[in-house]
Amino acid sequence: MADRPLCVTFLWHMHQPYYKDPATGVYRLPWVRLHGAKDYLDMVEVLEEFPRVRQTFNVVPSLLEQLRDYTENGATDLFLDVTRKPPEDLTEQEKLFIIENFFLANWEHMIKPFPRYYELLSKRGVRFTRKDIIRVLRYFDNDDIRDLQVLFNLAWVDPMFRSRDPLLAGLVRKGKGFAEEDKALVIEKQMEILRQVIPAYRRYSAAGQIELSVTPFYHPILPLLWDTEIARVGMPGVRLPKRRFSHPEDALRQIRMGITYFEDTFGFRPKGMWPSEGSVSEDVVRSMGAEGIRWAATDEEVLARSLGRPLRNHEGQLTDPAVLYRAYEHSGVSLLFRDHKMSDLIGFVYSGWEAKRAADDLVGKLLQARQSLPGDGTYVVPIILDGENAWEYYPNDGQDFLRALYGRLQNEGRIETVTVSEYLEKHRRRDPLHPLHPGSWINANFAIWIGHEEDNTAWDYLSQTRDDLEEAQRAHPERSLDEAWRALFAAEGSDWNWWYGDEHTTETQEDFDELFRGYLKKVYLEIGKEIPQHLHIPVLLEDRMVVPATQIRGFIFPRIDGLVSSYFEWYQAAAIEVKRSGGSMHRSESIIASLYYGFNRDNLYVRADPSVPFDPMKDYLALIINILHGTSAFKVVYDLQAPQVVPLYVKEGDGWRIIRQIEQVAAREIFEIEVPFAAIEARENDAVQFSLDVVRNHEAAEASPQSPPRNNTIERCPWRGYISVTVPTADYEKLMWY
Repeated sequence: MADRPLCVTFLWHMHQPYYKDPATGVYRLPWVRLHGAKDYLDMVEVLEEFPRVRQTFNVVPSLLEQLRDYTENGATDLFLDVTRKPPEDLTEQEKLFIIENFFLANWEHMIKPFPRYYELLSKRGVRFTRKDIIRVLRYFDNDDIRDLQVLFNLAWVDPMFRSRDPLLAGLVRKGKGFAEEDKALVIEKQMEILRQVIPAYRRYSAAGQIELSVTPFYHPILPLLWDTEIARVGMPGVRLPKRRFSHPEDALRQIRMGITYFEDTFGFRPKGMWPSEGSVSEDVVRSMGAEGIRWAATDEEVLARSLGRPLRNHEGQLTDPAVLYRAYEHSGVSLLFRDHKMSDLIGFVYSGWEAKRAADDLVGKLLQARQSLPGDGTYVVPIILDGENAWEYYPNDGQDFLRALYGRLQNEGRIETVTVSEYLEKHRRRDPLHPLHPGSWINANFAIWIGHEEDNTAWDYLSQTRDDLEEAQRAHPERSLDEAWRALFAAEGSDWNWWYGDEHTTETQEDFDELFRGYLKKVYLEIGKEIPQHLHIPVLLEDRMVVPATQIRGFIFPRIDGLVSSYFEWYQAAAIEVKRSGGSMHRSESIIASLYYGFNRDNLYVRADPSVPFDPMKDYLALIINILHGTSAFKVVYDLQAPQVVPLYVKEGDGWRIIRQIEQVAAREIFEIEVPFAAIEARENDAVQFSLDVVRNHEAAEASPQSPPRNNTIERCPWRGYISVTVPTADYEKLMWY
């Protein structure tokens, strides 16, 4: 290629998970808002300085929807809510939340540049436990909390905007001692930036400097939606979920929803698609083409598997660059394959280099690639990576590196940056690719999203929920179940399973778990069916079983009268403090303060101590004990308004059948219940799991005699997981002495 420039196409993938809590409408995590203030707008606006640099930006529709929710509908998130409150009005729990979570930023590049912010980090400590946070709180006064509220949000505004906005620059100079007006200013500036993102993308696209492409709406792994069995191609020995998920119609719906939302937002249909996580299969690519998608992209390892030979030697060098740096075609769709080494240099390596040296290194590698290619000039180097997550690891949010890189590329005559469609229009040669290996951009398989016990559990939950939704739709074709289907499609997103399994971890993976199960729960609420008990149990293995603060130490024989008649009645029982195990779903204070449980040879005992006595609450509360034993599910329903009849139900198919009445149960100062092991057919050494739900008692009143109340729970104890006991043997107490 000595006489022609080498084409290079950058594709920046802009995506965030769907953080909106389906129960409250509040965003659980703030990353759409914060990345929106730091990463989406500056990535296109920096191109103003380099008019000959062309790029492709891939936008995920569910991200666009969340951005618009903030700017058009006044959406909020938990972090924003506690930011807006004056420190004087914050509860102790809210202050603890701030101290624990408002340092979620890169310490080197986002906290240390603000001396006061780093001072507060040092004051809290860089390593801590929950107990440490409670202790540290006494050293944070209201001025500390207010400064932390401001600096966390200010640090998540891109340096480009902080420097060119006089008001934000003034806050940076001020540094500390902030007022409520300063806090309001930062939030308003964040919203101003968010409001500019979509218009800027539209403007740069119309000018031709960028191309916009799309991803299926909720970022699902399309080949797995099509058929989970396809995972065996790349992982022959994989253990798959018990239930096979095969719904090509869902994959098509996600593609169509994505294209439609894109067109509604930008006014034209996209030509290209980055399928979620670069996940492709022959069926999926064929379906993209049928919906008008002209090009798609994935990783080089998918190409290697498709061709049946490696593209790199054992040192990681390309053995035949001309094979990778060209366009292929499958089912009428042009395919490009990312150079994962060059892409990963930007994503994971160059952040630790001086900006000019990093830019020179990448351009040098591109020029080496040009020298290694034949002279017909039909080649392209695809560099594809996340457009948001890398920059907090760079000094100055990556601006120095990008400016150095773009300056070199604009002035380097041997390299031409192009959008994907520009390249395909100029160079119409396509090599047919048959077969196309099904895989993602990670190891050319789907191991991140399926195969691990947690992943498989999530797929089984998804599959059962979808079956129940489809059955409800068939039974009532006249009903609009659009919200239920939207919740299901949200649960099909790839982000939930990204955190299941042992490949990735994050401080907030419990939030992802609860959001996934929350969308499945919403399906049942929309179709009017009881939420299955398994959806109250975390998919995360370590969160499933709650460990009590005090363990069972021996048999108990309490008098079931609803009164604390003797301290020693429950002395040998296990105890859980509800607030420490998660507390309530929708209340800042728990109705239940403590939960005790224990047993003797014949019975399981549960005691719940309320925050206030039960008597004043009898007009609006009912208590439900959910019990799982093997494959059987049971419920005990105690309506405080009608305590004379306390049925024990067993689950049969989609319904419940009363099998007996529970006689030993009372609720006055406390709630106490005795459940015979024989009633739930539990024998020695059997495992029994249970939880306690607090529901509005009008739900109980509406239930038929043969059906427990629908699960409209206002509190669950424990909030995550379940309590597990093993039915004791006759010599249990004797063994406890040894």
